Amino acid sequence: MPPGSRRERRVVLAAAVFALLLAVLDQTTKILVLRNIELHERITVIPGFFDLTHVTNKGAAWGMFQNLPWIPFGISIAAFVLLIVFLRKLSAGWPERCFALLMVASGIVGNCTDRLWHGAVIDFLRFYWDRFEWPSFNVADSAICCGVTLFVVSSFFRPDNKSEAKKDDAGDTAKPA
Repeated sequence: MPPGSRRERRVVLAAAVFALLLAVLDQTTKILVLRNIELHERITVIPGFFDLTHVTNKGAAWGMFQNLPWIPFGISIAAFVLLIVFLRKLSAGWPERCFALLMVASGIVGNCTDRLWHGAVIDFLRFYWDRFEWPSFNVADSAICCGVTLFVVSSFFRPDNKSEAKKDDAGDTAKPA
């Protein structure tokens, strides 16, 4: 995607619309949880594997910084701003990276919205098996994890700069050692 090209604008728009839909889905599911599931209540969906629940988290992942909720909020805001400011550079011209980064941004917006409106992040998806239990999470957390995973996978298979890859493919420059 050449910078400023029509294709780049279409990709960024599509990724932004997708990110917006994820943020709306995140907030909609959390509203449903708040209205229909009491705090700490569990509703079994798949016995021995998956429950809906209603828990809150004032901290960050796995409850870190519970007593300092401004730290994850501040880090999230800083990450969001940097992500948006450097979106073009971070995506390196690859469409999937643009989607990945805006998925992360969507998750940040969803969880920051919770922190502002509710004073804590609303989590409700609980997966477990035997004695193993994954910490409860939400759609925003999923967007962040999927976005980071997509970005990392893209980074393994794609060069850092798409324009350099085109030069290498055309034989114009030697590949770095």
